Amino acid sequence: MKGLIVWGTTSDAGKSYIVTGLCRALANRGLKVAPFKGQNMSNNSYVTLSGHEIGRSQGLQAEAAKVAPTVHMNPVLLKPRSDRSAEVIMQGESLGSPVAAEYRKSFFEKAKQAVENSLNILSKDYDVILMEGAGSPAEVNLMDKDLANLVTAEMANVPALLTGDIERGGIFASITGTLNLLPSIHKQRVKGLIVNRFRGDPALFQNGISWLEKNTDIPVQGVLPTLDIRMEQEDSLSFAVLNKINSSRKLNIDIAVIAMPYVSNYTDLEPFAAEQDVSVRIVKEAGEFGSPDAVIIPGTRSTIHDYEHLHSKGILEKILEHKDDTFLVGICGGFQMMGELLIDKYGADTGHVGKTAKGLEMFPMRTIFMERKKTTQWKGTFQENEKNMELTGFEIHTGIEEVDYGEEWQPLFIDENNNPEGLISSDKKCFGTYVHHVFHNDNWRNWWLNLIRRRKGLKNMPAVHYSANKDKRLDALGEAVESHLDVSSIIRIMEKGLS
Repeated sequence: MKGLIVWGTTSDAGKSYIVTGLCRALANRGLKVAPFKGQNMSNNSYVTLSGHEIGRSQGLQAEAAKVAPTVHMNPVLLKPRSDRSAEVIMQGESLGSPVAAEYRKSFFEKAKQAVENSLNILSKDYDVILMEGAGSPAEVNLMDKDLANLVTAEMANVPALLTGDIERGGIFASITGTLNLLPSIHKQRVKGLIVNRFRGDPALFQNGISWLEKNTDIPVQGVLPTLDIRMEQEDSLSFAVLNKINSSRKLNIDIAVIAMPYVSNYTDLEPFAAEQDVSVRIVKEAGEFGSPDAVIIPGTRSTIHDYEHLHSKGILEKILEHKDDTFLVGICGGFQMMGELLIDKYGADTGHVGKTAKGLEMFPMRTIFMERKKTTQWKGTFQENEKNMELTGFEIHTGIEEVDYGEEWQPLFIDENNNPEGLISSDKKCFGTYVHHVFHNDNWRNWWLNLIRRRKGLKNMPAVHYSANKDKRLDALGEAVESHLDVSSIIRIMEKGLS
């Protein structure tokens, strides 16, 4: 098949970003491109139109390639539930949550077959397949079952590009070290190098390019600068990046986002990076809580586990102390935590059948975790002053709710089938929802932020079109890839393959 795989010297070396940019650049050249990652480990997922979960990056890369995301673009998705176990989703089907050793022993061959099947399906419908590796391909203790890197590349029989992050320092050692650790057959697969996140005048790095090409005998396909083009990120490191970007702002609105061990779908928070008067702080300890204007409890892959973690840290106590003087938001698992009771009827959340936990008791509801997960794209409306605001998002959860609305509470949204969704208090200061990416709806996010601004005696601000401008950012990334990488050479590498 025609394509290539992008490897990185480390995690967060820029593999996803580069593949996303190449997807848009090649699509703009008229090629039909399929992004692909054989095996992904992430709690940050994307729901396809068919209701299947894939890694968030492959969903975004499909958008960049101007094609519909499908389950075959990420046939194996592992969603961590503890330090040693993860839910295994294979071509959209959940196979339970084995520990790592059991996965390698009992599931690997099935996962390998799923990868091969999906590659074959994609190869029939697309001109090229742009594959993304995971972490580093040179993890010597994992090479025999490195499905995302070595196995995928060998199965597809494609060349590789290797990228390193110069901002971290040590790029010469990391590139040459990675190449030296690769088995000979895979070292020969690497047909190009990419230097990522370069700052300053690239002309000053010409001697660096010469050194790399002389000492590796592999051409450098380009030097990509540090780009100010925000994209949804899948790696857990992006949570820290969001904190770094926003914590420097000492401006009007202070939002505290509660960190948890198994936080999921943290791209829910990405749009706040575009709001110039909003500071987002990631709170990991009770002493970091402060006096925020708003608190967001995000989603989690293990609601009861993370609830108990927050209780042990004293963070839940802080939330309760400030519930009368701050805006409170719960998304998915965070929404569940804000209810009265959590019931793991079948062990779907914790692995312990029948385990229960008391919630924050902010919402008049009880959550029962079921065996079957709900994964679907979502459409609905929000009513404000007798006007309906249309919204979109997606749901991924096993919990179902028993709710007593009463006079103080009402549904937050109404879905396209006229069913209630979520809860909101009569004073609108507290709400919860299962809908991920609700803050990606620019007008609705602006409505909520203006509530906070008015409460602080500030003027309303116009909506910031973060999500509406996503396609423009993808075009900008594609143009940057065209400007700084030799895309024509990369296409020739794909056409020539390993011959």
